[in-house]
Amino acid sequence: MSATSNPVDVHVGNRIRLRRTLLGMSQERLGNALGLTFQQVQKYERGRNRVGASRLYDLACVLDVPVGFFFADLPMQASDADQPDTGNAQGMAEPTASLLSPALPTVAQDDLALLARRETIELVRAYYGIEDSGTRRRVLDLVRSMGAS
Repeated sequence: MSATSNPVDVHVGNRIRLRRTLLGMSQERLGNALGLTFQQVQKYERGRNRVGASRLYDLACVLDVPVGFFFADLPMQASDADQPDTGNAQGMAEPTASLLSPALPTVAQDDLALLARRETIELVRAYYGIEDSGTRRRVLDLVRSMGAS
């Protein structure tokens, strides 16, 4: 294994950590759900170990996201831009981009950092802990009005 991690593996690992954290799930709990140790989960999240296809599918199921979630906002590599566009190549039903679920929202790296903060996670959990949707809406309106100043 090389001394540096592949940028794609690091990106996928960051997305695993983001989703796990947003769900309030520990590395140990995620590992148990996958039949892994928390150390293996750490290696995936840091991009030190590559996540295989079947494991990525298992992660998507446990974390309740489409597989494409792990690749959202992945910058296109320079080597990909140099490749000719083959469109629908023989044996391919559709271009690769659509396989990654184009409906996924794009999130800036700064936004990802904000989403991963403990304060943000606690706020989101508390917000969704409000059972009455009307009350939740009024809390959202209040917070928006306070931030608009």
